[in-house]
Amino acid sequence: MALDSTFWVAVSFFLFFGGLIYLKVPQKINEILNKLILDIKNEIDESEKLRTEAKILLDNAQKKLNTAQSVSDEILNQAKKDSDRLIIELNDKFHKSSEIKKNSAQSKITQIKETAIKEIKNASVKISVDSVKKIITTSVDKSKLDTLFQKNLEETKEELKKINS
Repeated sequence: MALDSTFWVAVSFFLFFGGLIYLKVPQKINEILNKLILDIKNEIDESEKLRTEAKILLDNAQKKLNTAQSVSDEILNQAKKDSDRLIIELNDKFHKSSEIKKNSAQSKITQIKETAIKEIKNASVKISVDSVKKIITTSVDKSKLDTLFQKNLEETKEELKKINS
């Protein structure tokens, strides 16, 4: 039997694998692979934790957003109620103010009317007294005139007192 190259390849093959087993290379490869698997598993667990925390944060943010939305709706509703109430109050104040101004204007008109009537009466009395005076002075003698004048003057004064009071 001749030792040919196939035999030596087979011997070197067994020696190579024997050396690998003697140096515990498969165990080291197994340990490295197990460590990589464990690292990947830890990263997956960590990413699951982060995902859970992110979901919790998202839920909290969504709750805060919903709360803020409801608060803003409530504020808007309150502002609408306040503005409606303010409009009603201002409208009432306007109507009351215009009613007061109307009443004031009417009372001023009444006062002016009464004053004008008094002035017209006074003027007409003065004109009538002057007219009577002229008529009497031209038609009656002096002694009768003085007596008649005094009498009419007294009557006119009494009438004016009645009118003014």
